[in-house]
Amino acid sequence: MHNLKAPVIKVEMNTTKHLSQSLAESITKAGSRQTYFTIRLLVDRPLVADAFRAYGYFRWVDDIIDGLPGTTQALGKAEALEKIAFINRQKALLEACYHGVISSDLCPEEYMLVDLVRNNSGENPGLQSYLRNMMAVMEFDAGRRGRVISQAELTEYSRLLAAAVTDALYYFIGHDNPPPSQETRYLPVIAAHITHMLRDTVDDVEVGYYNIPIEYLQAHGISESAIESQAYRKWVCDRIRLAHSYFRAGWQSLSQVRNLRCRLAGFAYMARFDWVLHAIERDNYCLRAGYSQRKGLYAGLWMVWKTMRSMLASLWVKDQSHHPVT
Repeated sequence: MHNLKAPVIKVEMNTTKHLSQSLAESITKAGSRQTYFTIRLLVDRPLVADAFRAYGYFRWVDDIIDGLPGTTQALGKAEALEKIAFINRQKALLEACYHGVISSDLCPEEYMLVDLVRNNSGENPGLQSYLRNMMAVMEFDAGRRGRVISQAELTEYSRLLAAAVTDALYYFIGHDNPPPSQETRYLPVIAAHITHMLRDTVDDVEVGYYNIPIEYLQAHGISESAIESQAYRKWVCDRIRLAHSYFRAGWQSLSQVRNLRCRLAGFAYMARFDWVLHAIERDNYCLRAGYSQRKGLYAGLWMVWKTMRSMLASLWVKDQSHHPVT
């Protein structure tokens, strides 16, 4: 059985920062090179190390929750309990960080969270929003394997992730500029989450994660694994249309962001998932295992073109708003 308990290490508190930073950078680079270079190039200079910690810590938590080698759809009771115990430990650690009572019996990865909270002055609520909402996302993931979720759960799942990622974006890039006040600022991440779940559906079903609500399955008389059925493809089509509409509305909100680095990061994030939407559309809404082409040269160039096009269009919109036609 895979052991979810992380190795404990006792380290003097004043020696952890360099260790947690280097570990966070290595986890980020291995997990997502796009995220790595976004942080390295676009995040506010004083916050680069903490941005790596923020991504690296939750990448580690997510891998622990999902990365159970050799397991199938039905987790044994012991494995399920270990997952719950692990996420409860992380929730308790987060609360301890904010109350200033930290145990020395932590693993190296957990020191990423400790140093991240310790470095935050608390004046900007974005980081705390990211940590608490992302922890809620991890908790939901830890308990949903092997069961079909409801539409309400799916909606809340996307809402939590959107709040976390959006608030992190505006905290780490353009820290001193207020984020957009409209609720539409969350829509690009909801659209990206819709896309992410569609992209991973085939692989997720194999290990017992179901990204389609039980109400839809019951209404159309299909199982959660009937991915090639007409009804399932109809649901995929509807989700893609919703994602496109959210990206359009989110683009309008992001175009008003004052910080150009933040705007660029947001548009690049959107382009990454927009490519996947078009790939699924080209397959006539029939999902497949993996979309490895998204890491190829053509896809990369398409994403760069899409990002630059969005940037130029947003600059034109800004210019027009300052020089209205009379």
